[in-house]
Amino acid sequence: MADAERAEEKPRPSAEVYAVYGVEPEIQAYAMAKYSRSALSLKESLREISEQKAEKFLNTFYFQYGHRSIADLAHIAFALERVSLLAAIAVVDEQRWDGQERSTRYQDFSRPDYYIPAFAGNSDAQRLFEETIELLFGEYRELSQAVFNHLCARVPRPPEMKEEAYTRTLHARAFDSARYLLPLATCTSLGQIVNARTLETQITRLLSSSFAEVRELGEKLKYAANHAAYDTAGEAKRRLYEEIGRRDPSWGEQVRELLLKEVRPAPTLVKYAEPNPYLIETGKELRAAAEQLMCGSEMAAAPPVDLLDDEPVEIELATTLLYENSHYSYRQIRERVQGLTEAERREIVDLGVRHRGKHDELPRAFCTGMKFRFDILMDIGGFRDLHRHRRCIQIGQEFTTVHGYETPEDVRAANWSDRYATAMGTMRNMIKQFISEGMDAGEEQYLIPLAYRKRTLFKMDFAEAVYITELRTAPAGHFSYRAIAWKMYEAVARRYPSLAQYFRVHDPSQPWDLLQR
Repeated sequence: MADAERAEEKPRPSAEVYAVYGVEPEIQAYAMAKYSRSALSLKESLREISEQKAEKFLNTFYFQYGHRSIADLAHIAFALERVSLLAAIAVVDEQRWDGQERSTRYQDFSRPDYYIPAFAGNSDAQRLFEETIELLFGEYRELSQAVFNHLCARVPRPPEMKEEAYTRTLHARAFDSARYLLPLATCTSLGQIVNARTLETQITRLLSSSFAEVRELGEKLKYAANHAAYDTAGEAKRRLYEEIGRRDPSWGEQVRELLLKEVRPAPTLVKYAEPNPYLIETGKELRAAAEQLMCGSEMAAAPPVDLLDDEPVEIELATTLLYENSHYSYRQIRERVQGLTEAERREIVDLGVRHRGKHDELPRAFCTGMKFRFDILMDIGGFRDLHRHRRCIQIGQEFTTVHGYETPEDVRAANWSDRYATAMGTMRNMIKQFISEGMDAGEEQYLIPLAYRKRTLFKMDFAEAVYITELRTAPAGHFSYRAIAWKMYEAVARRYPSLAQYFRVHDPSQPWDLLQR
């Protein structure tokens, strides 16, 4: 009995949970990775780790042994400012990405701030480009005001609503429609918090882009990871160091290293990020294969949302690889793929792995076998909101004008339809002119307004289909993605009627209060 009492008195282990602050990302990654190789606590590990130890460890385990999960433990915050919308879309196209971007729905973009391609030194082309962009920004300003005036006349302010809130809400609604005139060259800003592994793959992907601006962003991200980060308390620390130094020079020298040490976020983990020949060469060969297979066929009519049928993995894989490198619908490409021999389909799949290096992951197109696959054709503006759904697999096609454009209902209601159509037509003509004059391939895409449509293949499980449709049909959402999300729900409900009851969606055709945001 005494032994039992003594056993009861034995202290039980007590969990300890604490946050960690002020640790450099790579040292933090090393310290946490040591859990698998040491019995030390995190506090003990941090006390014994030096910058040199962390670098040596990471060089050994991350690069030589390929323990890439270590980089998941180093998180870094970045600001990317004055980048084009085109480049911003490329930056955020990561499945493991957290960040925010300046909203074209809620902010005024009337100040003409935009990216200008080099146009291979052709000054005439650059001047025409700038004149065309300035025209779009001018129309954006006037359309914003026209829609705002229309809304003010249509929607009276409720007595309980403050004038400031009323004006802000209607301005946001006006920006929501006018932003369709903004070209992809429009400058924006975004912030991201990513782990070092995502950062490495992001930099590699950006460096492999066909766009000079995107490649330059990759270089700048790599530089920012390898050089001193911005210290929000830097000035205050410097003043404190100088004050201590004036009072006691010896103490000043002792605190100098502690207070003013430069912190490089990831000098080891991203140092080998370079352009990836696998991505570059594979893209070229698949584009050529898609062109050869489709041989200039007329694009078949397709719905905005197409819930695809089940099919063998081999056919899905070959079709997806070609889809990403063309502008045809998934069904139209799949029809051609199904008509190929087994050996011919295998040749297409082989193109996707022919240049794969030792450490290259399979590209996103190889993510096959998901039950709910939607081929979606929608305007670029609305697409950018659906692009944020990272639980699903997204296979995007390039920007183009071949699918036409959307006209917001508020544009029609404000009697701006003709002027809006003229602006869109002008853009399309300018794009054709740039292409015919032999400008750098793809650079004409900077002129494309957000109103123009693009294709994206969304692959997901049932839970994600429910989440997207519920969130994106909410009344306060953007009219474009509300319509698309509703069509996604309808497509699932038609194919699987018994599952429709599990969706809590809002029919966008039903009236709603415009002052609810």
